[in-house]
Amino acid sequence: MAMKEELIKNAYSEAITAHRSPDKPFLKKSSTGSSEVIFSFRGSWAVKDWYSDKSQRPFGEKKINLKLFPSLRSIGNEEAADVNQAFEERFQLILENPKLKDKVQKAAKDKKQVVFTGHSSGGPIAILATIWFLEEHRKGNIIFSTLPLCLTFGSPLVGSHIFSHALRRENWSGNFIHFVSKYDLIPRVFLASLSANKQKFEKILNFLSQRSKQVPLHLAQDAQDIFTEVMTNALTLTSHVACKLMESTNLLLETVTNFIELSPYRPFGTYVFLNVGGNPVTSDNFNAVLQLLFYSCQPSSDDEVLEIAKRSLGDHHGYESELPNSFRGHNYSSDKSYAYEIDMLNKAADAFGLSTSGRLCLLVAGESEEQKKRNQEKVKSKVTDMERALKEIEHYKNVCELEKVGLYDSFKLQKDQKDFKANVKRLELTGIWDEIIELLKGYKLPDEFEGQRQWIDLGTQYRRLVEPLDIANYYRHLKNEDTGPYMTKGRPRRYRYQQQWREHEKKMEKGSSGESCFWADVEELFCQGNEKDVAKKIQKQVLQWEKEGEIGNDVFLHNSTFVQWWNSLDSEIKLNDIQPLIHG
Repeated sequence: MAMKEELIKNAYSEAITAHRSPDKPFLKKSSTGSSEVIFSFRGSWAVKDWYSDKSQRPFGEKKINLKLFPSLRSIGNEEAADVNQAFEERFQLILENPKLKDKVQKAAKDKKQVVFTGHSSGGPIAILATIWFLEEHRKGNIIFSTLPLCLTFGSPLVGSHIFSHALRRENWSGNFIHFVSKYDLIPRVFLASLSANKQKFEKILNFLSQRSKQVPLHLAQDAQDIFTEVMTNALTLTSHVACKLMESTNLLLETVTNFIELSPYRPFGTYVFLNVGGNPVTSDNFNAVLQLLFYSCQPSSDDEVLEIAKRSLGDHHGYESELPNSFRGHNYSSDKSYAYEIDMLNKAADAFGLSTSGRLCLLVAGESEEQKKRNQEKVKSKVTDMERALKEIEHYKNVCELEKVGLYDSFKLQKDQKDFKANVKRLELTGIWDEIIELLKGYKLPDEFEGQRQWIDLGTQYRRLVEPLDIANYYRHLKNEDTGPYMTKGRPRRYRYQQQWREHEKKMEKGSSGESCFWADVEELFCQGNEKDVAKKIQKQVLQWEKEGEIGNDVFLHNSTFVQWWNSLDSEIKLNDIQPLIHG
């Protein structure tokens, strides 16, 4: 947030200029001597560009195009983000023209800071352009020396909670700054479904296209109807979210969602609320921002509803007058302590004059983020025990290899006391990791967790050492005969999560980091017969993993299950490159 006031004003100016250039998909501005290049995207006042007729959903959303935005998902939970279909289609149409990519690449090559901006429905296009730019950098297609910045003004919401989750995990969230006027309807409009109010919303958009701040009498009732619909749906949504954050066990909580479809859209990045009196209110807690979007726009009485409804339209074009006075003398802090966060939320509540219920919901959002941090500290406290247990299993593996029986086969046979002790450590680690995965499943750990190197490395070490033991145990007890193959019926979630973390970090194909579970494929081929293509694939993978040091030498012991299977292969299937690796 420590950005230049001049940059903010320039970005807004360019966003408005883009509105006045309907024949151009985007504009580029680079002033002489400036270190920034601003790309601005025009908004649209056509309903079809806000709510796609192709969408089968009441809120106009769809699953994000993961080929274009591969990071916009929860890695372990395998949940892709929802995105507004009309906005994604508009951005993809712009991207089909190579001009944007060429100009952005040149700006990055010239070591300029790239700034994407948009007002109204130009905001979502700027958002998607920024994420695309970051994805291209992650793939190595675009190199930049300075992180890009996305500045939006009065932007509608774009996607589901996975946007916030994924961007925090990738450490991209801080690149997005959204300016919102206190009463502006547009940043709140997708908290309600537009499917039943298209005609009224079309009139609203037509009025906004004229850039007028005075709502005519003939539009007042439609403005009030849309405003009331948005606020009614927002009340249901924010109450439901607050109850979920408080972990309410009331059965009505789930009953509500069976009868009322709640908006999937959520904020992300940093929000700056303007026109609050004095300094702006800022927050990067997406649950707190959601509550503020609702409670900050509340009329104090029924008599005020019409006036606030009209103002909610007029404020959409009021940013130019609000921005200059909002940042003078305002200092932003990098302090992320719990005390500071709660203090900021209390100040936000005071600034907006929130009701008691509003304050409670706001503080619940702050406490929820703090609880995630406490959960992580609890998990961190077990790292020493985890590393100690892994060292003991590593020692067990080395002893097995000295005895000419590999880790997998020794554990499957369960003949000695050392095998029993290894099983105790396996169960100890299982308990710890299952607790971690349960927290991740419920999004109860910080969003950054799945992207942290410590946990990716620890998870990979654990998976490579312990999953072979789980597979050995599975086939030793013939669970495959009752339950089915390990990979499809018996593989625990924890290994899937850990494998996917590594594949995402290394930008590997899904399923390509299966060095810990190939034993299960070997067992199935032993049981079901050798399928030519599968058998060749496993051999090639094993050779590659051996070359990269991702599997141990015990795999190639003369009496190992793998070597016995390899020896059973017909000559036309067998890869002879494995023969020199066999020993013992």
